[in-house]
Amino acid sequence: MKHLIAGTALLAAGFSGAACAQSSVTLYGSVDFGLGYNNNIGGHSQVQAVSGNSQPDRWGLIGTEDLGGGNKAFFRLENGFQVINGVSTRSGYMFNRSAYVGLSSDKLGTITAGHMTPFSQAWINPLDAAVVAFIYQDYHPGNIDELSDNSNTQVDNTVRYETPRFYGFKAGAQISLSNSTNFAAGRNTSFGLRYDRGPLKAAITYADETQRTTQIGSAIGFTHFQGLPLTSPLVADHLRNIAAAANYRLGDFRLHGLYTNVKITYEGRSDTFQTYEGGVTWWTSPFNFIDATAFTSTLGDVRWNQASLIDMYFLSKATQVYAGIVGQRAIGGVAVIFSNSPSSTNSQVAIRIGLHHSF
Repeated sequence: MKHLIAGTALLAAGFSGAACAQSSVTLYGSVDFGLGYNNNIGGHSQVQAVSGNSQPDRWGLIGTEDLGGGNKAFFRLENGFQVINGVSTRSGYMFNRSAYVGLSSDKLGTITAGHMTPFSQAWINPLDAAVVAFIYQDYHPGNIDELSDNSNTQVDNTVRYETPRFYGFKAGAQISLSNSTNFAAGRNTSFGLRYDRGPLKAAITYADETQRTTQIGSAIGFTHFQGLPLTSPLVADHLRNIAAAANYRLGDFRLHGLYTNVKITYEGRSDTFQTYEGGVTWWTSPFNFIDATAFTSTLGDVRWNQASLIDMYFLSKATQVYAGIVGQRAIGGVAVIFSNSPSSTNSQVAIRIGLHHSF
């Protein structure tokens, strides 16, 4: 903490004497509505209205103030909702996705503080197939590796530092406090390294989280975990999350791959959720792409194998229409495509068509 406080003071000192210039506040958002078909939800087929399928429904405010000399102050306030019914994606939070303020310097880096995601989501998520291909169902069962920013991945009371970019590289570290008298209780730490230069984008992250609520339970068809019965989503004593991902642009094609490894410790026992993912995006024209992705995830004795195909057409930079199909087969358990309820068998198919608009 002494080093963190000293670093924050040093960064703040870099802004002293800077002349105020101009400031701006921008309203932005994303709205997505679609229709979905699921062949097996608890033993029954389902046709439903769906929202946030290609991008999460959200609106927010982002503000910046130019302090001069390559220095800026900034903030972001962002709320997630469902366009099909207007309901917030996390009750009790006015800004459930983001609420933070910070200072940035071209020379010294960036300090951010507030309600935000771990690096596993902030830096790996943009390289994941679910974002690259604009299809929510390509996230992994239960979001155990925390790649989806579904308003439950975020952590409170967080301070993050990111270095300036150096030859395409940037590093970062953050800590989230429990705000209790026991400093170790509920404390989360996260670290990341990313590269973005030319056709290659890559990142590797690590997070160590305590008392973390997961979706291990009925959401993925688990009634027991490590021999213990589950009556509610498991709150892990420790969740250690390692993730690495890369995208490479090759003409009209983009190759993307990802690996995650999450060690889950609960009541003295531990297990690992692990995923290998790969895919290719083909831009058939400046206005259309097709993406094919496959992944395999394991947890305990259960393995989920999934493949997806999506076509997205851009009516403009802000508006797209899309159609996609996802199929999953489980070994040792039931199938559960992300954002779906579990199947009654080891297979499940989901079809989505929709319209997305951003502003």
